Amino acid sequence: MKVTQKKLDDGRLLIDAVASTAEVSNALNNAHLAFAQQMGMRPEKDKTVAQAAEERMGIKDLDSVVMNQAVEALVPFAIDKVGVIPAFPPQPEPKTALKRGQTFQFGLHLTPKPDYELTSYEPVSITIQEVSIDERQVDEQINQVAERYAEFVADDPHPVRKGDSCLLAMESYENGEKLPGLTTDARTYSAGAGLMPDGFDENIIGMDVGETKTFTFEGPGIDDEGNEIVETIECTVTVKEIQKKVAPVIDDAWVAKFMPMYKDVAAMRDDIRRGLNRQLSGEYENYKRNMAAGELAKRFKGSIADEVYESMSRNLMNNMRAEVEQQNMTWDQFVEQQGGEQQFNMMMMMQTRQMLVQGYALDALFRHEGLVVSDEDVQEACAAMNPQNPQGVRRQMEESGRGFALREAAERIKANKWLLEHADITVKDPNETPAAE
Repeated sequence: MKVTQKKLDDGRLLIDAVASTAEVSNALNNAHLAFAQQMGMRPEKDKTVAQAAEERMGIKDLDSVVMNQAVEALVPFAIDKVGVIPAFPPQPEPKTALKRGQTFQFGLHLTPKPDYELTSYEPVSITIQEVSIDERQVDEQINQVAERYAEFVADDPHPVRKGDSCLLAMESYENGEKLPGLTTDARTYSAGAGLMPDGFDENIIGMDVGETKTFTFEGPGIDDEGNEIVETIECTVTVKEIQKKVAPVIDDAWVAKFMPMYKDVAAMRDDIRRGLNRQLSGEYENYKRNMAAGELAKRFKGSIADEVYESMSRNLMNNMRAEVEQQNMTWDQFVEQQGGEQQFNMMMMMQTRQMLVQGYALDALFRHEGLVVSDEDVQEACAAMNPQNPQGVRRQMEESGRGFALREAAERIKANKWLLEHADITVKDPNETPAAE
């Protein structure tokens, strides 16, 4: 991407960018993939997303549908070329049409992130709570192991009730064709747990041990074109026994049989305790860094532009909405859980300001102390975003043109570590009795 810049009288940068034909094609292809994911379209062998969209949805020109997303995807590359971190994402100003096989020219009015100062750069003083692993946490882990190795055994026979576990033999057919996934000689089933459609449970509940019953029920399915349909399934079920779940006693004999890598239960507990301590250590370090950054933020001076607040608030809101969707909860239900719209808006406003001020305070400290980011610091920032796949985070951010955002994250983590290393820390004993006033 070719980029030129000009500093304007108001402090903003006027950026003129020209994306190559390859960059235009890549942006459109990525926008196609995003569209397919958003619409729940499954990939088809030997078919492009555009071909699938035309066949299923009648979209003859997918490029025109995703054009805005493709343009927005090109903006970070221009920002990264300039090497300036924006105060908020600038809006692209197209100067030519976005078409495959052609270059694309666009402009940006970029407001650089301001350099704020602090009232003091002296070490911060924080009081933190001492924490340690409680043996009850080890017990909980042991109980989870026992739960994973629990077995279902025969219980006193009685008609199947909601919540019962029962051993079933079943044969299922759809349009005369046997369904292997719903055919078994013996499978434990929990009635009323939502594992099968309601029509199945309605027929199972009330059946006696030894009873056989043939019935039909409706369930979701997908036709040859990928559309969701309702299927009618014929099923013959026999209740073989009522069952109960029995968890094993985790003792030395059980450990020797199922987990021979441990000498005994004591060794198993020691290993669990070490794992919990490693986890606690990482969480405790983050807790201390947040405490130090919060204290540093009290020294922030300056005003933050409305556009910055609005941009950060939008990002937080979008992330929160995505999390709520994953929890199978409506947005209204979530807001109500937070105390209602007024209280939620107040919380969002405070959270937005806190994040902005802490970030700017760490920027000021990084600049004041003349800190420098190394490749290891960038890797640490990636690990903070995704401990399981830091390399994937780095590749994804750099390939999407957001190297500038990654550098900013690395700078702030570096400053936060420096801040904590030089902080005056008082550790409070949780068992300490408060002094009388």
